[in-house]
Parts: sequence; C-alpha cells; structure tokens
Amino acid sequence: MAKIAKILAREILDSRGHPTIETTIYLDTGHSGTASVPSGASSARHEAVESRDNDPRRFQGLGVIKAIDLINRTLSAKLKGIDPARQTELDQFLINEDGTADKSNFGANTLLSISQAAVVASAAYYQLPVYQYLRQKYYQQVPLNRLPGPTFNIINGGAHGAGNLDFQEFHLIPSARFTYSQSLQIGETVYQSLFKTLKYRRAITSVGDEGGFAPDLFTNLDALSIILESLKQTPYQLAKDVFLGLDVAADYFYRNGHYEIKDRAQPYSREELIVYYRELVKEFHLFSLEDGLNQDDWTGWGQLNAALGSQCLIVGDDLLSTNPDRVKQAIAKKACNAVLIKPNQIGTITETLKVINLCREAGWKIIVSHRSGETNDTFIADFAVGTLADYTKFGAPVRGERVVKYNRLSAIAAELKL
Repeated sequence: MAKIAKILAREILDSRGHPTIETTIYLDTGHSGTASVPSGASSARHEAVESRDNDPRRFQGLGVIKAIDLINRTLSAKLKGIDPARQTELDQFLINEDGTADKSNFGANTLLSISQAAVVASAAYYQLPVYQYLRQKYYQQVPLNRLPGPTFNIINGGAHGAGNLDFQEFHLIPSARFTYSQSLQIGETVYQSLFKTLKYRRAITSVGDEGGFAPDLFTNLDALSIILESLKQTPYQLAKDVFLGLDVAADYFYRNGHYEIKDRAQPYSREELIVYYRELVKEFHLFSLEDGLNQDDWTGWGQLNAALGSQCLIVGDDLLSTNPDRVKQAIAKKACNAVLIKPNQIGTITETLKVINLCREAGWKIIVSHRSGETNDTFIADFAVGTLADYTKFGAPVRGERVVKYNRLSAIAAELKL
C-alpha cells in the first residue's frame, strides 16, 4: 500500500491565459501523479464554486494563490499518510473539510486538483494507464471493447465565440460505425473543408476558445447551412456518415421569460422554441441538443424531452452541473436522456462517478467533456475511456490543449487495437 508523502501545488495558466491549479501528489514509494484543472467561460449557476484570489493587482483578480497556499500549507499535511487509492475516503475528507454544499470554502478547483492527482498517482503506483486503473477499480465487469465517439465543436458562438451567433456550439458527430481513428480523420477533414468554405465566403474572423471557427455569420441557420455546404466538399454524407449537434446554451439569450435569437425578429416563448428545435432536428438531422432551455425551467425540459427525446439526445449540462442531486431530480422529472460530465463542476472524482452511475442506471448516454479554459492535462481522455463513456466533447481538432486529448485517445485506441 502506498501512502501520500507530500502534496505540492503551483499556479499555471490555462488556454485562455487565466491562472489555474496544477497539483502533484508524491507517494512514499517514489511514485507521483500530477493534475491540472480547467475552467469554464460559461459557468452554470449550479456549479460548485471556484476559488479565486479576487486581488485586482494579479491576473484581474483571477489568481489562485490562496488555493495554492491552502494545498501546500494545510491540506498536504492533513492528507499525509493516506492511501490515495482509497478515493472515496480521500474525497469525503476533502468534502468534509470544506464543509459547504457548493465547495465555496476551499473551491472546487482546489479539491479537484487533489482528487484527480490521487487517481493519477494511484495508477502510477499500480503501473497501469489511468484508463485501465479506473476501469479495473470501478467497471471491471464491463468489457472495454470500444472508445467513446468524438463530438467535434467546429463553430463557436455564444460565450465561446465572437458574439454574433446565439447558439454556443455547432457539433459534428461521426457515425458510431467508424473506428476512433476514422472518426478523427472525418472530423479533421470536415473542419478543413469548413475553413475553405468560410474563407471563400469571406466569413472567417477568428477561432473561439475551443478551436471552432467564430465566423462572421448572422443567424444560427447560416451556421448550420454553411456546415452542410462544407460537407458537400467531402466524401461524407449527412445522416449516414456524420450527424450534427448543438450546444444551444439557452441561458445566453434568455431574457425576461423569453428567448431572443437572431433567427427571427420576435422573441420565442418556451413552446415556440421547442417547435423551432423540432424543425432543426428534422432539417439538419440533429443527433444531440444540449442546454436547449433555461437551466431552471424543469417543466420546459420535461416538455422538450417528451417532444424530441425519441429523435435525438436531450443533453443536460447547465441544467445538471454534474451534480448528483440535480441528476436525481432530472431523472424523476424525465427532463433529459443524456448528461454532460465535467468533473470541475462538482469538485471530486467520487461525486463525478456517482453522477455517471446514476445516469447509466437511468439509461442515459454519457458524454465526458472538457472546458473552454483547458490545460495540456490528458486525464479527461483516460477518464472518458475508463468510465466507458458513450461520447467525448473535446472541442475542435485543433489547438494544442484540445489536440493533446485527441492524441491521447489515439494512443489508447492503438493500445487496445480498437
């Protein structure tokens, strides 16, 4: 049995140039594990709270020195001697020490950096890749015979884009009949075709936080139409080889009880927006619809799932915030049929696994996701494979902090010969 000898945290930058926490757990056996935590640009109201210094003299108040000091000066000593493989016990200790429901005392980023590093350190001690360690510890009875299917974010809007598109993400999802390496090639091919189409239309402005294009387009329909135009320049057919998806992030354009998007002059009511989504699902063969309504509209979510849940995935992200209590409520209300998993929304690996298990028991699809402010940590790729997720959402097939995760999945696919 290995024991924690020391924990050392430091401040690093994420992909948006904001500070975040990188933590290394050193074991008395000489093994170690390092984890760095991401951060979201569009954080849900029900997410666990991050620790930030709020000191305007450093990084616009976004520094994490307080969290670093807490880990190095206090939590390291308190966790010394604990077996990191006793994940539930370790995480519960962190939760109890924090003492708040939303992790606002220590911060979810503080807790997750330790919780995640414990997994990596334990995997190193047992001489296993992280994905194999997770699977053997939690899902040994389930065969590992496939990798999660990639969801490529190829156009960024909303809080992730240039501010001109209402919907936050426009996704490309290869058919499940393809291998992972084939799916990666499809994603890259369509992405490059989209670049050429946008360039031809003189609509390119930049790329968003997650590597998708942030083009000079006016409506969400424009974005969907230009993706279809780009597909025609590739060997792949819509609804056969590839499907489209949307992360609507409806809270971004929810105002005074209505939804204001540029696709029409008048605001949409909840019922009108659901009708509009039905039209989009039919016309563009949408495979998934994420955060289609306000994150506190439980009645509306039930209506949305009843209307479209048999035709596409109704994915809860902001609605659920990787929170077991909200997931239980969503299951009872039949509010969706898929979950987006983001460990930093809840703060510990144990709680994240609890959410995955609840959703799987309910028959939901599991989508493991990055955040807009990412690091070069590849843990989330191993986590998706080790927990037998159905899909991943790691952004576009560009930008180092995104590509490193796709490349990790490629390495795992080669190891498993999948």
